[in-house]
Amino acid sequence: MNPFKTVDEYINAQPPKQKEILQKIRSLVKSIYPRSQEALGYAVASFKLNGKVLIYYASFKNHIGIYPVPKASGDLMKEIEKYQTGKGTMRFPLDEEMPYEFIEKIIKAREGEIK
Repeated sequence: MNPFKTVDEYINAQPPKQKEILQKIRSLVKSIYPRSQEALGYAVASFKLNGKVLIYYASFKNHIGIYPVPKASGDLMKEIEKYQTGKGTMRFPLDEEMPYEFIEKIIKAREGEIK
């Protein structure tokens, strides 16, 4: 059972560093897709666009996870491979600078898949 009732509760329950990163990802998505809807799914934060999941984003002890991984090719796929740890999973280590521009590319690629 999900211990959180809202995305705010989920984000505010995280350690300071993870909380800051999740807030930045949240702001990024809201700035690109102001009509997106926030939700909790699988006990983590998510955004939906037109009723379909755009991304899930989650805090862990040593990384931030973003799901699902978009289908990609070329340069975007090479970038994804740096962070992909399993089918549909990307992990962004907390001890590295968070690649927000790349995360934006991922979000936009996901939009193309769910249209």
